[in-house]
Amino acid sequence: MLNRRSVLATGAIAAAPLVAPWGALAKASKDTVVLAMTLEPPGLDPTAGAASAIAEIVHYNIFETLTKINADGSVSPLLAESWEVSPDLRTYTLRLRRGVKFSNGVPLTASAVKFSFDRAGSDKSTNKDKRTFANLTTQVVDDHTVVLIHKDIDPDFLFVLGQATAIIVEPQSAATNATRPVGTGPYVLGAWNRGASITLNAWPGFRAPGSIRMRRATFRFISDPAAQVAALLAGDVDLFARVTPRSVAQFKADPRFQVVVSGSRAKTILAINNNRKPLNDVRVRRAIAAAIDRKAVIEGAGDGYGVPIGSHYVPGAFGYMDTTGINPFDIDKARKLLAEAGVKTPLELTLTLPPPPYARQGGEVIAAQLAKIGIVCKLQNVEWAQWLSGTYGNKNYDLTLISHVEPFDLGNFAKPDYYWGYNSPQFNTLFDKIKNAPRPADRARLLGDAQRLLAEEAVHGFLYQPQWVTVANKNLKGLWKDMPIFVNDLSALSWS
Repeated sequence: MLNRRSVLATGAIAAAPLVAPWGALAKASKDTVVLAMTLEPPGLDPTAGAASAIAEIVHYNIFETLTKINADGSVSPLLAESWEVSPDLRTYTLRLRRGVKFSNGVPLTASAVKFSFDRAGSDKSTNKDKRTFANLTTQVVDDHTVVLIHKDIDPDFLFVLGQATAIIVEPQSAATNATRPVGTGPYVLGAWNRGASITLNAWPGFRAPGSIRMRRATFRFISDPAAQVAALLAGDVDLFARVTPRSVAQFKADPRFQVVVSGSRAKTILAINNNRKPLNDVRVRRAIAAAIDRKAVIEGAGDGYGVPIGSHYVPGAFGYMDTTGINPFDIDKARKLLAEAGVKTPLELTLTLPPPPYARQGGEVIAAQLAKIGIVCKLQNVEWAQWLSGTYGNKNYDLTLISHVEPFDLGNFAKPDYYWGYNSPQFNTLFDKIKNAPRPADRARLLGDAQRLLAEEAVHGFLYQPQWVTVANKNLKGLWKDMPIFVNDLSALSWS
């Protein structure tokens, strides 16, 4: 397996309801599995929206990528069976696996790769990594060889090629992938019972049908924390990855279950709309940061499962720097900063909260903390689709509590049109240097500078790195211990 950093060193939906009760689905057979998720995806095309719930169902299951990201963060071949990297680290020559077909019977060729990446980087693209693909030039050498030329040096590029935004799509079916997904993966869509579940069925035409151990996988959507616990205890669900960490002790003490606490590359933040007054004043943002007791937020939002962060970067990531001391919890300092900024209290702000329990619970904690310095937060609970359209899409918010799960997303701070409205020429220059630094030591130093700048400018209230809790039937094997990306890799699952 190739570690993602070694490149630097080596150069129409069936909508019929399911006929079996949930408990029977979870227990009936050794080749079926029932998984649960907190949120239902808005569609099934990970190139069309930012919701991580999309990839949690389709990534590596229906759609595949040129490379595959493993549980330990390493990268291995998938649709590309091998590759070469040029000495200047900008040109990648990839050889495609032969005998691969899309589920509509169309063979995979290099032309489909070019179509996928050109589409992802086009002016009409809604891919959240559009900027990355816009920097690519894709050339077809022959049906099974493709050349990718990157404008920048990106030591994480092979990792990027394994993310859900880099799926390879079949050109004729690409426009309808949100509802009728066509991919090269081992599964196809069986049924979508909107509001309740999605079922994937093993695809008999998959290139290696013998490797598919689960013939059917059903994803249930359970947002209420108490209902999540009840479903697991009743045996209605075999696996709940990233479950609300309630009653963990109960599950650990129950011999029917296994509990896995995973690390993450996620950043849970109090996102601040830097374009709105008075939030465009760095003193106000620093006051907000100083008013927040991160440890109390971790207890309230994540039931204690989290590590404090001071910038948009997490412990364990390459180049991490501890910046929690730049804006420490200090109520007196927070009040003084508001006064210096000329803010008259009470200052009324809206705190928009999406559905996940960490946001709803954490929002209550943060509102209480900000109230102590005269900031009155109106809590606005929204559904996920509302958050994506109103908050993320239209930038209609003051504050919002959200967890960004992308491993490498510092580049979002170099996008002036991104939803938090941060525009810093200093950061842009710094990020350009990061992208083009060929030596790991230089890049690590620059990454530290970027983290420090974001902390000093208090772009957000940087809160914590979540630790994800997975609860599963004790006989289910193949769970990911760590989660560098959000996927439910069905190919890894089996029953003992």
